[in-house]
Amino acid sequence: MKYQSTRGEAPVLEFSDALLAGLAVDGGLYVPAEFPTMTVSDLRSMAEMSYSEVATRVLEPFVSPSIDANELGNMIEDSYSTFRHPDVVPVRQLPTEIGNDRYLAELYWGPTFSFKDVALQLLGRLFEYELTRRDTGVTIVGATSGDTGSAAIEACKDRTGIELIMLHPRGRVSDVQRQQMTTVKSANIHNVAIDGTFDDCQDLVKAMFSDLQFRERHKLAAVNSINWARVAAQTVYYFTTASRIAGPGQPMSFCVPTGNFGNILAGYIASRMGLPINRLIIASNHNDILTRTHSSGVMEIRDVEPSTSPAMDIQVSSNFERLLFDLSDKDSGWLVAAMNDFRSSGSMTLEKSVAARLQDLFDAGQASESEVEREIADLYLAKKEFLDPHTAVGVHVIREMKSLDGPAAVMATAHPAKFNNVVESATGVAPPQPSQIAGLMNEMERCVDLPNELSAVMDFVSAVSLS
Repeated sequence: MKYQSTRGEAPVLEFSDALLAGLAVDGGLYVPAEFPTMTVSDLRSMAEMSYSEVATRVLEPFVSPSIDANELGNMIEDSYSTFRHPDVVPVRQLPTEIGNDRYLAELYWGPTFSFKDVALQLLGRLFEYELTRRDTGVTIVGATSGDTGSAAIEACKDRTGIELIMLHPRGRVSDVQRQQMTTVKSANIHNVAIDGTFDDCQDLVKAMFSDLQFRERHKLAAVNSINWARVAAQTVYYFTTASRIAGPGQPMSFCVPTGNFGNILAGYIASRMGLPINRLIIASNHNDILTRTHSSGVMEIRDVEPSTSPAMDIQVSSNFERLLFDLSDKDSGWLVAAMNDFRSSGSMTLEKSVAARLQDLFDAGQASESEVEREIADLYLAKKEFLDPHTAVGVHVIREMKSLDGPAAVMATAHPAKFNNVVESATGVAPPQPSQIAGLMNEMERCVDLPNELSAVMDFVSAVSLS
C-alpha cells in the first residue's frame, strides 16, 4: 500500500512513514493510492467474527508491508481489551417514533468514553511499535475540541519515545473533557489552553507542521485525524455495525454527528472498500458549514457560535479535503487552488461534478440547540436512556429524514456522563457517572494558558520536545 498527498507534491510513502509524518510536507493529507476491496464473502464472514478479528481483516491491507498481520492483530487485541463492552461497539434500537429500523451504534465504551478511543488506542500502539523499531522518538502535537485530547493522552501517556502536547480552546470544552486531559500526571503529557476556537488550535498545529525546519528539528508527529491511521481505524465499526444490522449485500445508512469530518469520512472509505451504504448523513449543529455546503455547493466560513455539542463547533473540517480529492478524481491542481481560495477568502465553490457526487451518496441536516435538548428529553421519557448532545444532533437529523429507506444507524459519539450538565438540564435527571469520571473532580489539574499566537506555542513546544 502506497500513500499520496492530496496536494500532489509530497513524496509517496508506505504506511509506517505516513504514520509518523501525519501532515504531508506540501500541506496536504495522506490517502491510499488505491482502496482495498472487500467481497460479499468477506462481508458475510464478518457476522461471525469478533470486533478485533474484523479490524485485523479490514486494516491489514492498509498497513502492509510495513506491519505484518500477526503484529497488527496483537496490537488490535491489546487495544480493544481496554474497552468496557465485549462487542467494543454495541448496537441498540431507537424508539419506533424516531423511525423504523433506526439504531444507535455506541462508539463510546473505551477508556475515555468517546468514539476517539476506537482509533487512538490503536494509534498509540502503532506509534510505540514503529518508534521502538526505529529506536527514535517523536513530539506529538495535537488540537482538540474535547474528546480527541483525552483519548490521545490516554493512548500515549507513559509510552516510550513520545512527548505529547495537546491544544484545546479555553472555555470551549466541557468540564469533564478538560479534566480528563488536565488531571493526567504522566510526565510526557502537556496540556495547553489557547485563547480562541478549535479552528484556531488546528491552524496552529498545521502551521507548525508547515514550518519544515521546526518540524524536522522537533520530530513532530500528528495524532489528529489528519493522520491517516486515525481514519483507517474508524472504518472498522462501519463494517461491524452493518454486519449486526443488515444482511451481507444489504445496504444501510449511517447518520454521523460531524465536526472535523473524520468519522463520516471513515464511512465513505468503507463504502469505497465495498461496504453497501445507502446514504451517509452529515449531522451538524448550528455551526452547519458542511450541511450548507452539501445543499448549495458553496463552502463558506461563518463565525463559530458556542453550543452544547462543542466537538462540532468547527468551520474548517480538515478531512473534507480528503473527500474532495477523491470526488474530484484526485485532481490535486484544482484542490490546491480551491483550498487556497477558501483560506484566503473564507469561501469555496465546488466544481459542479464534485457537488453532484457529494449529493449522490451524502445527505445532510442540522439541529438547533432547542431540538438537541428535546431529543435528549424525549429519549429519556420513552426509554429512560440518555443521549449526549452530539449524538442527539444525529438522532434529530435521522428523525427528520422521512423518506430514508432501509435500516440506519446513528453513530453515538460520547457517553452522556461527559456532558452531565447538558443532559441533566434537558431531562431533570443526572446521568449515572462512571467512577472514572466522578473521580476527576478531586484531582489536581495541570495546564498552561497561552495566547492564540504561533510564536508562543512554538516556544512551548521547543521547551518540552524530545529534541
